[in-house]
Amino acid sequence: MALALSLGRRGLGTCWPNPSVGCVIVRDGRIVGRGQTASGGRPHAETVALAQAGGLARGATAYVSLEPCAHHGETPPCAEALVAAGIARVVGALQDSDARVAGQGFACLRAGGVAVTLGVMADQAARDHAGFLLRTEVSRPLVTLKLASSFDGRIATATGQSKWITGAHARRLVHGERARHDAVMIGAGTARADDPSLTVRDLGIDHQPVRVVVSRHLDLPLMGQLARTAGDVPLWLCHGAGAGPERVEVWQGLGATLLPCAVKGVQLDPGDVLRQLGAAGLTRVFCEGGGALAASLLASDLVDELIGFTAGLAIGAEGLPSIGALGLERLEAALWFRLVDTRAIGADVMHRWVRQLK
Repeated sequence: MALALSLGRRGLGTCWPNPSVGCVIVRDGRIVGRGQTASGGRPHAETVALAQAGGLARGATAYVSLEPCAHHGETPPCAEALVAAGIARVVGALQDSDARVAGQGFACLRAGGVAVTLGVMADQAARDHAGFLLRTEVSRPLVTLKLASSFDGRIATATGQSKWITGAHARRLVHGERARHDAVMIGAGTARADDPSLTVRDLGIDHQPVRVVVSRHLDLPLMGQLARTAGDVPLWLCHGAGAGPERVEVWQGLGATLLPCAVKGVQLDPGDVLRQLGAAGLTRVFCEGGGALAASLLASDLVDELIGFTAGLAIGAEGLPSIGALGLERLEAALWFRLVDTRAIGADVMHRWVRQLK
């Protein structure tokens, strides 16, 4: 099962809206087939593993990181394929929460005479599939918030200088995190100040995550990197109904996808932004700020994971804070996260935190 989970993790960021599943087929103590969900979501991991195993699948055990599908879509159900191949036993980590499956895959296997064991390494599988499960259950993707800051929590000097606070090793790891997510998201202020490309570079990876910019008024630079590459790398713009129709038309003409979102106060409603992204198929979003967007997501309790990169310098109170105002008066009202990893990355420190259950 550990190998099946590892195979599934290799496809994170490439399979949406489908989950990235791993499957390993074992017969007489020997691996005869292995597979992961292919880029784009098809074929499924079980199909790949069965094709590799061929006739050796008969009487074998299949380890799957998520319940095999039971519904007819672009391809026949994987549960039926496992039965037809003569698999004797299926060991599953987790039940699928998609209403089209939700136990029906395992029921199909049992009805076909296949022995089923469920719950092996379920906690790890739940972490691996968290984005898919969130989209299925609450209609939004998983959100990872990345903050790269000075020791005193600043992301730029008072004059706006920010390149580079953290070092090359940290930036390379960030590119790896982008690749493991379906989309990279920033706010309009960051798009204007940094003119980022938001692409994955220097890792030998072909696919690119969707680039998402949250901009109520679509007041984004038309000569910047995002505009110049909108027709080449997917660019989705979340905006309010008040955005001028001429701006909508210009960005559509450049190749961007426009997603109208509800407004809450003076900002776009972060909950509706994520619902729109979930409806469009995204399961995992890597948010790189800025401070206002980070604060709105935290204030709405929409951050599932925090990744911080802290550099060994201090900028001072006049610098730009990594998180905007939250309006907290009491510590009890703050969101708490649980530390799960910390390590040195070049000259910086990386620390990873996950949502602390209440």
